[in-house]
Amino acid sequence: MSEAAQSPDAAQSTVWLTQEAYDKLSAELDNLKGVGRREVSAKIAQARDEGDLSENGGYHAAREEQGQQEARIRQLEAMLRDAQIGEAPASANAVAPGMTVTICYDGDETDTDTFLLGSRELLGVTDTDVEVFSPQSPLGAAIVGAQKGETVSYEAPTGKTIEVTVLDFAVFSG
Repeated sequence: MSEAAQSPDAAQSTVWLTQEAYDKLSAELDNLKGVGRREVSAKIAQARDEGDLSENGGYHAAREEQGQQEARIRQLEAMLRDAQIGEAPASANAVAPGMTVTICYDGDETDTDTFLLGSRELLGVTDTDVEVFSPQSPLGAAIVGAQKGETVSYEAPTGKTIEVTVLDFAVFSG
């Protein structure tokens, strides 16, 4: 079993980012905390001026927008706080974030999945057909550091232990 599968706690809080992704998310956070908050506050104030708040759809919509924006701010702050900045290796002998990974379940090489180990948002993946697993997910944490042919196990959210074998991996090329 790989070390990552044995100690997932370390991987749970780390968010893997390129410098470009970190800068992009920092700029988004700055915008939301400044311009974004001012715009939403102005919408709420304008809706308040329209009168009865209990039947004011604009007020409720603006409050909902404010809630979503504040949730995104908290999400970005957590990501940036826990970020480890680096680049995906040009080549590697073990699975790492930023790679496309092919695995099989329980040694059955006909039951395979290929996915990106990383984050759709952070790696700039716009193709919705690309399946993405976070390095912090149970599967992601288990395979980080694994080599071709290595079998690792992880505990699924249902509590079931699942074994997977790493068949192949390569640096994600977009």
